[in-house]
Amino acid sequence: MPVLGMGGYFFRAQDPAAIKAWYAEFLGVGGGQGIDPATGEANEWLWFQQAGPTVFEPFKADSDYFAADKQAMINLRVSDLDGLVSSLRAAGIEITREQEMAGVGRFARIHDPEGNAIELWEPPVRQ
Repeated sequence: MPVLGMGGYFFRAQDPAAIKAWYAEFLGVGGGQGIDPATGEANEWLWFQQAGPTVFEPFKADSDYFAADKQAMINLRVSDLDGLVSSLRAAGIEITREQEMAGVGRFARIHDPEGNAIELWEPPVRQ
């Protein structure tokens, strides 16, 4: 297969600049985040992230796993979920759901300022 991985995630926003800044400030996500391992430099358009698993899964149209008026939900793989949740709460960001799934990992749900669900996923430690 010629597909190597996810190349981007594009979504509509009422205020794209504000949403971009929010993701960078609170989650370290988006252009200019991370360092290119080949050059050692950041790039304003690219987010250099750690390699790892990605779930690509359609949900039934009537799923109640996230808001019915939204077509998608982003899931971000994290380390130190407890520390991240603590810093988000300290910044006034509500954690709307927390759960653990045996063999899958731990999850916490937040929403960006425009109401888009963001699921934070800490996979289990593999030994």
